[in-house]
Amino acid sequence: MSEFFIKAAQLLLSLSILVVLHELGHFIPAKLFKTRVEKFYLFFDVKFSLFKKKIGDTEYGIGWLPLGGYVKISGMIDESMDTEQMALPPQPWEFRSKPAWQRLIIMLGGVSVNFILAFVLFMMMLFVWGKNYTTREDIKYGFGVAKTLEAYGFQQGDKVISVNGELYEDLSIDINKYLMFRKVDNVKVEHLDGSIEDINLPEDIGTKLFEAGDIPALAHRYPFKLDSVVKDSPADNSGLLAEDKIITVNGEPITYYTDLTYQIKNNNTLNVEVERNNEVKNLTITQNEDKIIGIFAKATDKDYIKLSNREYTISESITGGLSQGYWEVKDYLAQFKYIFTKKGAAQIGGFAAIGNMFPATWNWHAFWYLTAFLSIMLAVLNLLPIPALDGGHVMFLLYEMVSGRKPGDKFMEYAQMIGFFILIALVLFANGNDIFKAIFN
Repeated sequence: MSEFFIKAAQLLLSLSILVVLHELGHFIPAKLFKTRVEKFYLFFDVKFSLFKKKIGDTEYGIGWLPLGGYVKISGMIDESMDTEQMALPPQPWEFRSKPAWQRLIIMLGGVSVNFILAFVLFMMMLFVWGKNYTTREDIKYGFGVAKTLEAYGFQQGDKVISVNGELYEDLSIDINKYLMFRKVDNVKVEHLDGSIEDINLPEDIGTKLFEAGDIPALAHRYPFKLDSVVKDSPADNSGLLAEDKIITVNGEPITYYTDLTYQIKNNNTLNVEVERNNEVKNLTITQNEDKIIGIFAKATDKDYIKLSNREYTISESITGGLSQGYWEVKDYLAQFKYIFTKKGAAQIGGFAAIGNMFPATWNWHAFWYLTAFLSIMLAVLNLLPIPALDGGHVMFLLYEMVSGRKPGDKFMEYAQMIGFFILIALVLFANGNDIFKAIFN
């Protein structure tokens, strides 16, 4: 089975689980409050459905358009825009006839289930697979350091000892997440000469790294050799061959792959010295704006990093899963400060970007982690105060509960339409970014 279909299958299964459970989060409290649910659908049934069966008052089905799912609750202005029903007198089983606090619980049910699911999955993964970690001794060649960090005292080959006074092996997280999303005041490192240094970082170090494009800021170093050169790429056009051994770039010796990526990132023209058939040749690579020269490399030392695994008891997995879930939510929220920038907006991706997050071979640990992450993403995005999203309905319900005045049906209809067009625009923008990157990268 091809890489595309494996990724697509994982994405489809993950989204199906998330959509069904999200809609159940609305469905269950609606039923508890004796509110009629007319439809419960996985995917959208525009014009027709692949499967449907009516049980009681509810039609259960699977649509053909895999962009989400929905429950249609009687007496509610939603994406169905059923204005005929809303023109009739309110009925006791309708959403609009229920007290505001009940309607609020129904609307918050979906995101609540998504948050709970993520936390439960993190607990399960810790109990089943434990957690990998590394000590500084396990990182054989240290870290390659981005140029932005060099300005504060980091050096190529540094090994991280502690962050904010906590030993690095106990942090159980990618050091780059700390730099990008959390408050990092101090990093203690061991330089190649064995000296220890405490490095103080500014509060906005994440923003500085993002604006400079220095992501990741720290990457594991490893010796390498070229595996292949992409046809018609800048590297191919320069005459670089897969069997070449790169010796220097712009006069700087190249030992580790991060030495090469550092030069690629910080120069427009690369004067490359290579060894080919026991002869030294000089090549010039003129880079494109995206700084992708078109090479694939592989490590020549597979032991450049050693992973150790810590097992978790049931009680430890519960507390550990709660802690991981908390930080995953917090880190995801922290990303919004980058998204709402010109550079960040250009990096927003749609279904292709999400699908590429999944591994090329089926991996249950990776699948459940990404499902948990997507569950958090779905919950947070649904809470945005945009009409047509759960957050938009919650916003109007809170207004009603505080002011004692219920927004009119006409106002809600227009708000729903505006919110729907905003969502369509966002979906088109995100997937348009995917198409642009696929064509031009």
